[in-house]
Amino acid sequence: MPNLAATIDLLHLFGDPTRVRLMALLAREELSVAELTNVTQLPQSRVSTHLGKLREAEVLRDRRVGPSTFYALNDASMPDDARHVWSLVSSRVDDAVIEGDRRRCEAVLRARNGNGRWPDVVAGEMERHYSPGRTWEAMARGFVGLMSLGDVLDVGAGDGTIAEMLAPRARSYVALDVSEKLVSAARARLGDRAKCVVGDAHALPFADASFDQVLLFNVLASAENPQKVVREAARVTRRSVVIVTLDAHEYASVTAAYHHVHAGFRPAVIRKYLEKAGLAVDQCEVTSRERRAPHFAVVTAVGVQS
Repeated sequence: MPNLAATIDLLHLFGDPTRVRLMALLAREELSVAELTNVTQLPQSRVSTHLGKLREAEVLRDRRVGPSTFYALNDASMPDDARHVWSLVSSRVDDAVIEGDRRRCEAVLRARNGNGRWPDVVAGEMERHYSPGRTWEAMARGFVGLMSLGDVLDVGAGDGTIAEMLAPRARSYVALDVSEKLVSAARARLGDRAKCVVGDAHALPFADASFDQVLLFNVLASAENPQKVVREAARVTRRSVVIVTLDAHEYASVTAAYHHVHAGFRPAVIRKYLEKAGLAVDQCEVTSRERRAPHFAVVTAVGVQS
């Protein structure tokens, strides 16, 4: 008979929804970590963490097959107390999430057995799944090849990561940052592909209408006066200003470590900044949300000269 602490630990083990989902799948079929990630649509790190806890409790067994690890329910030697609790839980769980897992698992198994192509298995939700070489960075670099930019000002360019992709597609490219150290790193990265200058986004050292496109990528949250930064960007462009920034959030303690002084901006606020700067708003909306907690959302906005 387990003592109180052991009983509480056991109840806690089966009290997590993700662990129940994994066990429900593995009670039916031996699956790899990649397959479980595909089926549950959860991050691999999260799946692996829960699998580790279940294996430590001896309710799962695992085996290596080449580079992959396969897991299954440990029917042969599961501790009696764990077996009793799992039997109770599994007999009473009837949930839409688990049913969805079961359907996706069947599709994954068909693909494994050669009865289904991977693209067919993930049809309708392909953006949620990894495949070799099919990453957002790879696609972004492909899309850049379609661009033909004019004279570009990259405000808050940092060490030139974005400039490295865009500068070859621009007639001219200026990378500006307030940090001398970052500008020095950008010069080393970019060579003669861009002009790298130290400057303040609140008071851009350029004449009116000097650039075709002005980029404000992840700048506003670190600016003391974001409205003034947008106004300066509008002053020096003859065509458009593109903004990428965090949506308003409640995690200032997290973003403070990245020198953010604002906890993001609602799209309505960014729209107002652009309009007050004399620009017509072509786009201003939340365009993506991070999968990683705390799931920051990102606003993309484009303002154009009338």
